Amino acid sequence: MRIDLHTHSTASDGTDTPAQLVRNAAAAGLDVVALTDHDTTRGYAEAVAALPALDRGLTLVTGAELSCRLDGVGLHMLAYLFDPDEPELARERELVRDDRVPRAKTMIGKLQELGVPVTWEHVARIAGDGSVGRPHIAEAMVELGVVPTVSDAFTPDWLADGGRAYAEKHELDPFDAIRLVKAAGGVTVFAHPAAVKRGQIVPEAAIAALAAAGLDGVEADHMDHDPATRTRLHGLATDLGLLATGSSDYHGSRKTCVLGEFTTDPEIYGEITRRATGAFPVPGAGGGPAA
Repeated sequence: MRIDLHTHSTASDGTDTPAQLVRNAAAAGLDVVALTDHDTTRGYAEAVAALPALDRGLTLVTGAELSCRLDGVGLHMLAYLFDPDEPELARERELVRDDRVPRAKTMIGKLQELGVPVTWEHVARIAGDGSVGRPHIAEAMVELGVVPTVSDAFTPDWLADGGRAYAEKHELDPFDAIRLVKAAGGVTVFAHPAAVKRGQIVPEAAIAALAAAGLDGVEADHMDHDPATRTRLHGLATDLGLLATGSSDYHGSRKTCVLGEFTTDPEIYGEITRRATGAFPVPGAGGGPAA
């Protein structure tokens, strides 16, 4: 089984529609894919509807990547198989999404002050129906020739946390995120916890505190972790009794990562599905491994 538990669609900041994403996941030889758009579940229905037409079995895991902040440091929490209609968690996701537009407009204003001729109309066109975020602004900067790639916009000079054009938005406390996801029957995994090139990261003591509060796992195998870091995170997961996952963090053409670049062990995936009570994996045509 090949299992990729972190992908994005046009419902947030990916370039594949949810239907295209599941088709591409099947074509890439995946058996299981998780749709984890930023702070939204809007892509679920389209992704599920696309499953029966696939030529091979593919199981869809529904999820989201929740925006969090701890002691001034931004972090992302992957939430899997929660009840999307649970009101308290839905309300928090809505607060985060609603703050994305004024935050994006603030960052655009800062870029204009720095001489970058980006406009809200340009960014909104790129974002389309997705939840607008920094990758959309970064893509506008690429189109304007300000930076060569989206990744080059995520530096202190531009959009990185604390960067010259950075602006904060409403974000969850990660301890609250764990509580809310658990109450909605879901499972939590700390996304790319040691991705230092994205900016400041939380210390391992904080991960231990999150584990004590009910965190289920850490995303150890990720393109932003070098081999030594991946090994260290696997050891940390063992020490803290956490599940260690692997994922591509696929965004379509917006980033260089490819579907299935890193994957999750089937036993770990099975444990995630056993712990979840809010929703269940959706098997597609061919009877994909729902576990």
